[in-house]
Amino acid sequence: MPVARLIPFMVMIGAAALSNEPSLAQSMTPMRAEVRSVADSFAVRVYPANPYDHPIKVEIKVYDQDFALVPGARAAASPIMLSTGASRPIVVVIPFDGQTERKVRICAESIPYPNSHSQIRAQICGKFFGRRLS
Repeated sequence: MPVARLIPFMVMIGAAALSNEPSLAQSMTPMRAEVRSVADSFAVRVYPANPYDHPIKVEIKVYDQDFALVPGARAAASPIMLSTGASRPIVVVIPFDGQTERKVRICAESIPYPNSHSQIRAQICGKFFGRRLS
């Protein structure tokens, strides 16, 4: 690749390195887990967090591996308000629906405030694997 084509990329990297602005991103832990269960469903405890300097409203949603909503999945206390810098545990229960294994994505989605200037909806997802034991 000619050096002339690399210059814009080098300028971008240099500007990002010199920036004093903090990089904030909504987060959730854990991002991956394997759960074993003897019941018809399995449960995962996730911790959505708010790094922003203002409160946010967060909704927990469960999707299959193709990002289709999982019917019957329940998140306790969703949606929730998270104050500045706060994190809160949320238990999510996912049915096996007759399967012995299930891969899902649990997502924390911020809900924009009505009448706000920005209507951006942030989403952070983790991958979870449930295995039903006999």
